[in-house]
Amino acid sequence: MSELYIGLMSGTSVDGIDAGLVDFSNGKIQLVAFHYQPFPPELRQKIHKLSQANQPVLLTDYGSLDSQIGRLFGETVLTLLSNAQIPASAIKAVGSHGQTVYHAPETANGFSLQIGDPNRIAEITGITTVADFRRRDIAVGGQGAPLVPAFHQAVFSDAAQARVIVNIGGIANITVLNDKPVIGFDTGPGNGLMDWWCQKHCNQPYDRNGDWAAKGKAHLALLAALSDDDYFRLAPPKSTGKEYFSPAWLQQKLSLFPDLEPEDIQATLCQFSADTIADAINQYAPRTLQTLICGGGAHNGQLMKLLRKSLDMSVTSTAERGIDPDHVEAIAFAWLARQTLNNLPGNLCSVTGAATPVVLGGIYPGKNGLS
Repeated sequence: MSELYIGLMSGTSVDGIDAGLVDFSNGKIQLVAFHYQPFPPELRQKIHKLSQANQPVLLTDYGSLDSQIGRLFGETVLTLLSNAQIPASAIKAVGSHGQTVYHAPETANGFSLQIGDPNRIAEITGITTVADFRRRDIAVGGQGAPLVPAFHQAVFSDAAQARVIVNIGGIANITVLNDKPVIGFDTGPGNGLMDWWCQKHCNQPYDRNGDWAAKGKAHLALLAALSDDDYFRLAPPKSTGKEYFSPAWLQQKLSLFPDLEPEDIQATLCQFSADTIADAINQYAPRTLQTLICGGGAHNGQLMKLLRKSLDMSVTSTAERGIDPDHVEAIAFAWLARQTLNNLPGNLCSVTGAATPVVLGGIYPGKNGLS
C-alpha cells in the first residue's frame, strides 16, 4: 500500500514553487511526480519588497501576500495531482516550507517568518497540511536552519564514504556526513547576489549556466572585500538569509570599486560563492571524498567549474545518487511532514544548535481530518 506525501518548497532564490509527490512505502523514498510552478514577475517583486531588511512593512501587504502565496501553493498541489492522475484522498499530508520573508534567529527575540497560509492550502486541496517548520526549533534555542540535513542524513549517508551535500539556492548550505555527528550550516550567498546583479544589468532573472560570469574576470580586491565579513568567521551552528546578504550589503561593498565592469563583478560574485562554499568544506570536512550538489546552483556550469577547482575531491550533482538536484528540497519537506505526523523529530541538534530534538511544524487538518 502506498504512503504518499507532497512536499512544497520555495527558497531564497524566489523563482517559484517546487512540488514533489513522494511515496514512502516499504521503507523506500520514491519520487512519483514533480511539478514546478514559477512565480509571476509581479509576485516575485512583491516578495522581494516585503523581504527587504530594515524597511517598514504594511500589515495589509503582509497579510495579502500570505493569502496569495497560500492560494498558489494550494493550486500547485492540485496541478501536481492532476498531472499524476492521483486523487487528493490518496495523500497523507502536504509539507509546505512556505516562502521565507525574514530569518533572524539570533536577534534578542529570535524568529523566522515564512508566508503562504497553510489554512488555504488545506482548504483548497482538502489535504492535511504541515507548515511553519522552523519556529519550533528556534523555540528550543536553535537556528531554525538548515533543516534539510536531517533528510540528507536519511538518504545520502554511506558508512563507507564520507561526503558533503551542498544545497545552492539563493543562500548556500552544507551538510557534512561522516562518522561524527552531522554538521550543517549556511555558508553564505549561493545564487542570490548573482541573480540580482544579472537582473539589474541583463534583465534576466539568473545567469544561465554562469555564461555571463565566465566572460568576466574576478577582481581580487573586491573578492577580498566581499569575504571580509564577520559571518564567515562565526563557528557553526549558524544560518543566514537574503535579508543579510542583500543587494544593500553588496552595494555597500561595490561603492569601494566604482569603475568595475558589470561582467567582472558577476565573475567575482560567482568566485565568492564558490570560495565560501569550498572554504567551509575544507575547514569542516577536510577528509571528505565526495561533494554532491543540489539546488539551482547545480546548473551553473561556471560555479561548478570553480568548485571543482577549489575542492580536492569528486564534485557532482545529487543525480549521481539517484535524486535530481532540483527535486531534493521538495522531497525533504514531504519527509519532514511525515516525521511530524509520526510524532518524530525533524531537527538535528548538532546542526541547528537546538537544546533538544523536537517535532516540527503546525498541523492543519484536511477536510476529512487527519489522514
